[in-house]
Amino acid sequence: MKTMQASARPAAQAWLAVVVMAASPLLASAGDLSATYRGKPVPFGQGQAHTEVRTDAAGKAVAVSIVFSEQALAGLPGATMAPAYLLRMPAKGPRTVVDHVVINWEAVGHPPPKVYDVPHFDFHFYLVKRAETMKVHFNSDAESADPSQQPPTELLPAGYILPPGTAVPKMGVHAINPQAAEFQQPPFTATLIYGYHNKKQTFIEPMVSLAFLQSKPVFSAPVARPARYSKSGSYPAGYRVSYRPDSQSYEVALTELQ
Repeated sequence: MKTMQASARPAAQAWLAVVVMAASPLLASAGDLSATYRGKPVPFGQGQAHTEVRTDAAGKAVAVSIVFSEQALAGLPGATMAPAYLLRMPAKGPRTVVDHVVINWEAVGHPPPKVYDVPHFDFHFYLVKRAETMKVHFNSDAESADPSQQPPTELLPAGYILPPGTAVPKMGVHAINPQAAEFQQPPFTATLIYGYHNKKQTFIEPMVSLAFLQSKPVFSAPVARPARYSKSGSYPAGYRVSYRPDSQSYEVALTELQ
């Protein structure tokens, strides 16, 4: 028995060395808290859509996304309907300033003419509760120019204005950048809008044309940031619209949260 134990010891030691070497990369990355948290998928077109929150190695949220399958662009309703798809945030993972997301499909676009009057999606990342947005009411779309809706200057990014004609019930008023590319040289592809109600920020809205999505883009751009925000937290310094060939899906993301 002693002889057998002695001969077995080197083999056991070698086996242990292999296990330790194999485990060391896992141990080295044990402190890496980077992850992707996914919200519950909902039907969208002939496909599905869900939210995602991505974290860095320290576990901090760095991006909030809407991800939808390629099939979502098929079977969308026509101009007689303007559906809104409600997406909840992931149940797990870090909280962000985004409370929920609503995708609005605009089959024939909306004003102003010759700018946003093409089929496109409005991706609303709401900073307030759903119940609050459902109470938003206007008597006219021109109310966006009313002094009661004009936010303090420090809540508007440089160059953005809040013109008449952008007040929408159950949403808010929409601030645009008249120097954005679509106002200089159409066609409109992708842009970013800020939303307000009663003088406070209530949503951040990338708008993306159907034609641009169908081109399967890999697009990113900086986000103009205001001097301050109505709600404390981390806000995007960039946004991204991209096609994921590996999963045949699209992503519209608010990135570089800081």
